[in-house]
Amino acid sequence: MANSSPPEAPPLGKYLASSEKKTRDKAVKSFWMSDKPLVQQALAQELAELVLTITNLPSSLNFLKGFWSTTVREWNGIDRLRMDKYYMLVRRFVNASFRLLARSKWDVSALQEYNSILASTGGPLCPTDLRVPASLTFHLTEIYLEELEKALASSGSSLPAPLLALLSPFITLAAYTPANTTYKHLQETLFQPLLTALQSRTLNARKRVQAPIPDYPNVLSNACTYAPTTDSPMEAGALREAILQKLFAAASAEDARDANRRKMYALYKNASEDDDDSIG
Repeated sequence: MANSSPPEAPPLGKYLASSEKKTRDKAVKSFWMSDKPLVQQALAQELAELVLTITNLPSSLNFLKGFWSTTVREWNGIDRLRMDKYYMLVRRFVNASFRLLARSKWDVSALQEYNSILASTGGPLCPTDLRVPASLTFHLTEIYLEELEKALASSGSSLPAPLLALLSPFITLAAYTPANTTYKHLQETLFQPLLTALQSRTLNARKRVQAPIPDYPNVLSNACTYAPTTDSPMEAGALREAILQKLFAAASAEDARDANRRKMYALYKNASEDDDDSIG
């Protein structure tokens, strides 16, 4: 039987992974200069797939760290005509990141490192780094659950996704961001839609009627809080309650921003009252 060898990095990935700045710049420029949609899509996919082509998990995470720090640093220099293809590039990388974590069986240390990449200085969800462009944070907030849903559908993993762990950087950002618009976007495009979807799934189960197709069927049906290797998928009601408790705990932190604390308490209170009304 022929010896199998690890897959080679795609050509553009080899350029980007080079130790020479001139060679890395060639890869970046090739994406910057691409104008045809099909070429843009192919290059974006090629770059993102490098996350999975690298066979060493720490190296893949280090590559992701470089991607996010570069993206945050260069984002404001992207002109309007090129912005859409960089939104697409971010989508591809988010999706590849989820597939990487699923392939690692949601390894706890890998997930912690990934969250740190997103939330630490230089990351797109850092609440104290004023260099982070709001439009990048908003885009990541909008696509996160969509790309998690796609990744779960394609990964083939039977383990439940640790949803609460994956949401942690966003919940922390909600508690500490000094920008009211950022908090508003987090609540309206991430927290509230997810809580509403979980409540809808619970109500349909309780009434024993056929549930409508949810926005994120794989996420809602195969998720837990933190430990997929030991925890079973949680029912929607229990998962919703866990998310609400996490929001409440983050808002209760002594150094949470006062204005954000009040909004998070209000979100918790309104959601809890909705649950009580649905039971009654």
